[in-house]
Amino acid sequence: MNAAVLHTLGKPPRCEPFPEPIPGEGEVIVHVRAAALKPVDKQMASGSHYASFRELPVVCGLDGVGNLDDGTRVFFAAPRRPHGAMAQRTVVARPRCWPLPENVDDVSAAAIVNPGVSAWLTLLERAKLAKGDHVLVLGATGTTGRLAVQIAKLLGAGRVVAAGRDESTLNTLHDLGADSTIPLNQPSEKLVDAFTREAGEAGFNVVIDYLWGHPTEAFLSAITGGDFAPSGSIRLVQVGESAGPTISLSAAALRSSGLEIFGSGSGAAPPLDRLLDAYHQVLSRLANGELRIQTESVPLTDVEIAWERESRARLVIIP
Repeated sequence: MNAAVLHTLGKPPRCEPFPEPIPGEGEVIVHVRAAALKPVDKQMASGSHYASFRELPVVCGLDGVGNLDDGTRVFFAAPRRPHGAMAQRTVVARPRCWPLPENVDDVSAAAIVNPGVSAWLTLLERAKLAKGDHVLVLGATGTTGRLAVQIAKLLGAGRVVAAGRDESTLNTLHDLGADSTIPLNQPSEKLVDAFTREAGEAGFNVVIDYLWGHPTEAFLSAITGGDFAPSGSIRLVQVGESAGPTISLSAAALRSSGLEIFGSGSGAAPPLDRLLDAYHQVLSRLANGELRIQTESVPLTDVEIAWERESRARLVIIP
């Protein structure tokens, strides 16, 4: 069978033959129909992720959509290494295969489940979003950030401010529910002023941070400066680090602002019942048009080229 095979960390995988998976006890073969190419896939292949591959060669891809031998169409996650989702077939523990509704197509399902469930759980489980909360999304122009804007509104946020680096995408976020936007590619002083202005007197209750690095430092400068005083705590959930892996955090930011910082990742996984509820919520909202995601299908044979591409759409590999 063909698969996206990674031989060297830091290099893109290549489409080439790979041994067929053989299921063990409690495992099933999945005939893959679609597998999204996500930032975490690239991070793991580069060696920069805390869960990066330790043994090579390996097939890339953490999740996808496929059929079981009996024809059941499923979304699957966490194939057994060295097998991955970007292949014609893979092997997965049966409990990690979840049925899909008929009214959601393969590509959209493969594209939305990972970022959509992540955004849903980040807002509901980690940030404890309450109706009426004011929300800031740092990194709102990425796929997960755009979904976070939409989901925050669906969950009852009173106001959603979207901050992002891609201005052309930023200009489209009002249609997805953003009440205001902040372009991040401006001088530090102006960026701090923009955070202060958009916070207003009420401040932000929730900050979902997909960026870290300089944008987060600018936000912390704004809340430390004393120009606005939040009502209650600011719950900042750290999800990604696409703008930098570290920040400079002053003690004053914690003492003067009511700031609380949480992480969202594999170390903060919710109970299975809440994970499954988020899964069903995201797919049902996609099916009825309440959630939107841009996708672009790419054949498995072109995975090496696609790996190096930048796209506003979520790329989905088709074996």
